[in-house]
Amino acid sequence: QVHLVESGGGLVQPGGSLRLSCAASGSFFSIDVMGWYRQAPGKERELVASITAQHVTNYAASVKDRFTISRDNVKNTVYLQTNSAKPEDTAVYYCNLKARPYSISPYLDNYWGQGTQVTVSS
Repeated sequence: QVHLVESGGGLVQPGGSLRLSCAASGSFFSIDVMGWYRQAPGKERELVASITAQHVTNYAASVKDRFTISRDNVKNTVYLQTNSAKPEDTAVYYCNLKARPYSISPYLDNYWGQGTQVTVSS
């Protein structure tokens, strides 16, 4: 099992910045992809950004050039730096990771954090 602990959410003014963190702990062999999703009221959960173990990144078009995802493979932690925040970024942000339970496992286990609220408002 893998346990995810998110932190860093809160209230930010338009144009401001926040840094989200998600630390993973538990039993696994390796972590493959780490990512952040978000869900606004009345909307479906959507991918914000993801990063592979080799640090290859992928961003939603709506956040590209404003948000930066990074990870620390030693600390098993993923970060999301949110700059130039907009009201439409308001949502619950969820950490996600896909972990290989043992070295020769042919599949990846999927885990979610509990979510952290980000509100962009003046």
